[in-house]
Parts: sequence; C-alpha cells; structure tokens
Amino acid sequence: MERNQLPASVMTRTLTRPNTTIYYPQLTGLANQQAEHQINQSIVHTVQGLIREQERVQVQGNTQMQGSYEVKTNERGIFSVTLSNFAYTPRMAHPMTFLGSLSADIQTGKIYTLRELFKPGSDYVRVLSDNIKKQIAQRNLPTLSPFTAISPEQDFYLADKSLVIYYQLYELSPYYVGFPMFPISVYDLEPIINEEGPLGILSIDV
Repeated sequence: MERNQLPASVMTRTLTRPNTTIYYPQLTGLANQQAEHQINQSIVHTVQGLIREQERVQVQGNTQMQGSYEVKTNERGIFSVTLSNFAYTPRMAHPMTFLGSLSADIQTGKIYTLRELFKPGSDYVRVLSDNIKKQIAQRNLPTLSPFTAISPEQDFYLADKSLVIYYQLYELSPYYVGFPMFPISVYDLEPIINEEGPLGILSIDV
C-alpha cells in the first residue's frame, strides 16, 4: 500500500469543567473517515483514562486539573502523541502527573500495542530490556528496585525514528526523577521489527 507522505491535520479540542481544563488533539480530514473516527475515539478514551487515574489518587477537596498533549510523530501515515494530565489537591504532598500515549496508522485507524511493532515470536522484551538496562547504568538513573525487564505492553511512543519506552512516576524511579524515558533507534531494532508496522515504515530512508 502506498504511504501518504502528508501529515495528518490536527485540531485542538478542550474539555472544561470546574477547576479542569484539558486540551487534546483530534485528527481531521483523513481520507478514511472510519480510521479518523477510530483514532479520535482512542484519544478521547486515553484522556478519560488519565482523568480516572487522577480521581483514584487525589484526596477529596478542591482538585485543580490540567491536561495537554504533544504530537511526537506525524509523517508517512504514522501518528504518535503523548497526553499528560496534571492535578493537585491542597493538602497533598505534591502534584501528580500521569502520561498516556498512542501510536496509530492514519490510513487504517490501527492503534498499535508494543507487541505489534515487532515480528511475531521475536524476543522483543529481552532486546528492549537489555537496551534499557544499559541506559540506566550509563545515565546513573536511580531506581526504586533493581531493573529486570519491561512489561510486554510497556508504555511507549514514536519520535525521531526512535521507539521511546517510558515509565510513569513512581513506577521505576523516585518522584523527583520525573518520567524515565528510554529512546531506542529503529535501526538498532531492525532485525526484529514488523516491517509493515510503524517502526518498519519510519525506518525506510526516503
């Protein structure tokens, strides 16, 4: 299938309610309207999931909540975005932020899981974990417990011909570290990537 080289058109939508303002993207004008609907619904679902996570950890009170997004990849028919949700309730020790993401094919509407970026049966968990283990050592990154391996469905996004694996606050490192992020070049993953998937598409030099 020939790839559309044009970026998707992105408009910003706003969810507002008392003490809450959340900005999130919606794609417009895609050739495949069903794909557009699927991706936009997935974005809204992710935004709602982040809100629920905040509601789970915040104490009762006058919670202030803000949401934003950052488009990481929008080329060759591949769209990848991160969505953040920041909230604070007075009396809590500090604010809390959650990060979500999704990576999609704008021609089909397919939302990719981490597993689907790689060839079936490939030992992608070991390959990615070995890379991250080296980065932790090189960066002298503090961890709450010794790092062993990523989850098979670890959070990720795509940016600058790289797969970026990331962890939530407290998931891997102390709060002050922020979100630990581990970029891995698509070229380092070529032996195991799904050539028909986003990594395969982004790795082709044009």
